[in-house]
Amino acid sequence: MSPKDLEKLQHEIASLAKRQGDLEDVVLEVMERREGAAERAAELTGRVASVQAKVDDAVARRDAATATIDAEAATVTKEREVVAGSVPADLIKLYDKVRARSGGVGAARLYQRRCEGCRLELDITELNEVRKAAADEIVRCENCSRILVRTSDSGL
Repeated sequence: MSPKDLEKLQHEIASLAKRQGDLEDVVLEVMERREGAAERAAELTGRVASVQAKVDDAVARRDAATATIDAEAATVTKEREVVAGSVPADLIKLYDKVRARSGGVGAARLYQRRCEGCRLELDITELNEVRKAAADEIVRCENCSRILVRTSDSGL
């Protein structure tokens, strides 16, 4: 082999060694980035699991609350049917009509001279008319038209 060929071969070996070093640097950089990405993925997976556990807990609480509400609604519906059976049909009809127009509340307690349906205080004239009414007479609030339920603490 000639000295020129030997020089070319040494130059090629040096060039390949440099190229190998550059590629090893790239591999190390890729491995570091991969390691960082794996750590981030593990962190995000843990966060997803934590959030999913919270979601599962919220769904379970919601389902339990819904079941409780459904049970209470069934009980109240049965109680209403029993009470409605002892109330005259014309009064039930009036109550349902007022309830449909008043956002689901057809009757309100008169408490300390105030209608608890509209939260307005009855003026003296209205209170006098309520006082004069017979115990079995239907009395309505002039402000909201709800049926007033008179109790011992009505302020009369």
